[in-house]
Amino acid sequence: MTPNPFANPMLDWWQQQWMKGTQPMARLQLAWMESLAESMQFEAQFIRSIAESGERMAQCFEGEAPTTPEEVQACYEKLVKEVSDAQMKRLEQASQLTEDFRQRLWEEI
Repeated sequence: MTPNPFANPMLDWWQQQWMKGTQPMARLQLAWMESLAESMQFEAQFIRSIAESGERMAQCFEGEAPTTPEEVQACYEKLVKEVSDAQMKRLEQASQLTEDFRQRLWEEI
């Protein structure tokens, strides 16, 4: 039986140590990317709610929408409340992201 020329205990040990060194960085990067993906999802939801309220705002001024100034004002106030609620939800989710990210980092460390 011929000895394996690539079987070197020092090389095997070095390869194991090298792989252990890169795994924590990869896990930290994964945690960061997951948090980034979540924040992008929250921003997309906020932008969607802004677009929907803009569409409804256009409907307030068209067709079978309210015709008196009071009705237009009521429609506008309703839409402003929806947008401000969406903004508050966005801020709440953003504050939770930092806690989630810290927790992920500590779990990986």
